[in-house]
Amino acid sequence: MCTQFFNKLLVIVVLTFTISIAELAFAKEKNPQPNILIVLTDDQGWGDVGFNGNLKIDTPNIDSLARDGVSFERFYVNPVCAPTRASILTGRHYLRTGVHGVTRGAETMRSEEVTIAETLRDAGYKTGAFGKWHNGGHYPHTAIGQGFDEFFGFSAGHWSQYFDSVLSHNGEEIETQGYIGDVITDQAITFIRDSGEAPFLAFIAYNTPHSPYQIADSYFDKYSSRGLNARTSAIYGMVENIDDNLGRLFNTLSELKLRDDTIIVFLSDNGPHIAQGEDYGPRYNGGMRDGKGSVHEGGVRVPLFIHWPQYVDGGRIVHQPGQHIDLYPTLIALAGLEAGKQKRLDGIDLSPILRGEDRALPDRMIFSHKWSFGDVVAAPGAVRTQRWVAILEGDRWSLYDIVNDVGETVDIASKYPEVIKRLSRAYYEWFEDVSSAGFAPIPIELGHGEFPQVVLPAAEALLSGTGIRYAGGHGWAHAWITDWTDTSSFPHWQVKVMEPGYYRVRVSYAAEEYGSELRIKVGGQHLDAQIGKAHVSADIPAPDRSPRYSVFDRKWASLDMGVVQLSSGEQQFSIRALSKAGIRIADIKDVEITRVN
Repeated sequence: MCTQFFNKLLVIVVLTFTISIAELAFAKEKNPQPNILIVLTDDQGWGDVGFNGNLKIDTPNIDSLARDGVSFERFYVNPVCAPTRASILTGRHYLRTGVHGVTRGAETMRSEEVTIAETLRDAGYKTGAFGKWHNGGHYPHTAIGQGFDEFFGFSAGHWSQYFDSVLSHNGEEIETQGYIGDVITDQAITFIRDSGEAPFLAFIAYNTPHSPYQIADSYFDKYSSRGLNARTSAIYGMVENIDDNLGRLFNTLSELKLRDDTIIVFLSDNGPHIAQGEDYGPRYNGGMRDGKGSVHEGGVRVPLFIHWPQYVDGGRIVHQPGQHIDLYPTLIALAGLEAGKQKRLDGIDLSPILRGEDRALPDRMIFSHKWSFGDVVAAPGAVRTQRWVAILEGDRWSLYDIVNDVGETVDIASKYPEVIKRLSRAYYEWFEDVSSAGFAPIPIELGHGEFPQVVLPAAEALLSGTGIRYAGGHGWAHAWITDWTDTSSFPHWQVKVMEPGYYRVRVSYAAEEYGSELRIKVGGQHLDAQIGKAHVSADIPAPDRSPRYSVFDRKWASLDMGVVQLSSGEQQFSIRALSKAGIRIADIKDVEITRVN
């Protein structure tokens, strides 16, 4: 009797186990790896989300990610955009990747860095990047060169026109119709639909709510009617447009029955852009100190929401701090992969926390560093733990209890000298480590067969001499070279010719008078040409809701300098003035170099 019962029980157990294994095998065959959708916004602060206590903004789709997924109360990025993007893509502190700024080539990531797109593509994923890239404008530093099968958007630090923009699709310029956030979403949805049975990585990097502040009337009027000033109304309208586009993405995933099989990550690249003036006014950010460009809390703390309903224990808030370099190892782990050929990772795998395992994060130190225009130095910088934040400004350290003083109002460095000593020592050791490879300019490569044309933008030029400057002062994206009055001054770029041959050179210019003579010098060769006609360029009007701090677009004339024979190797490319016909030589927008053989 006992033997018969035992045999029946054994059969039931074996059958149950076999069925369970079969079900697991079927599930694995059906969806062996999750899709990954990363949504990164630009200049959207921690407080620009309803979930974080902002009662004046409507973000129901973003809030649903936080409510149904996992949210991080304290998640840290860099103070500005290009460094944050490099860290998200590689899982490494941005200074290791060669990125140390946002313009003049300092935003370019070394091509030998291994991105999450490269790792996932090697594992069979379809990979697409949509929106703002800002980690290199020239192949192989572009999204296509860094592991993405498809790219649609732009590579610069910001864009000037948000309606009917001219964007790039895999290297080809495309005239679009409609609002830029909607157009980017359209292309991402097409990519998701076309991915077929393969898992996908869709990296959607919206360039909003970064300035210029342009948004349709329906969004703007809604927030203006709530008594907000023009700038805040535009920003909140731009954020709500992002939220609406997230809703479109969610609906697409649901329609394709992919919602449960897709990891959705939402975050911003830095804190909110805070400015002074009558048109600006206060902007909610949870009482945190400062904003974009600062290593204080308001500049580097952003929302992070992760949603994956079948596998991630949702509806929870993680109170322990995380940071952008954690996303790469976390997503790779959730996909069941290993980092493979990746270089040393700085981030840690957060997947056990996301799965709800009873495991505490280590009380590690989280380092922040402010970007640089010139020489890369240690300050400003910051180091955080679960309780403390120590801030280095100039040669002075301050200390705050960030748990009880989120606004960093009371400096308690003198009260805890041993804490300052420990954190400052760790920070200097960290900075020396991550900057040990140096920051030699990364040359712009010429002569790649699949990309025969390269444009050297004025914003990436270095200027020699005093009788020359960038329009707008800083040399942000889309700026040009202006007030060029001294013939001994000149702009120059560092280039690397990959294939020797003949190259045609054209210069985009504006000049009040014709007759100035220009010379292109590169690799011991030169081309001379005279500006044959005057061309005065005026700002192209744009529907800004609030004053912008960047330049407007303009139309430019083109000067064909001729064809030059270049040998392979790294060399300086410069534009010299042999003579000037008026007070100013010319304004220079960019130089187009095309291989002709």
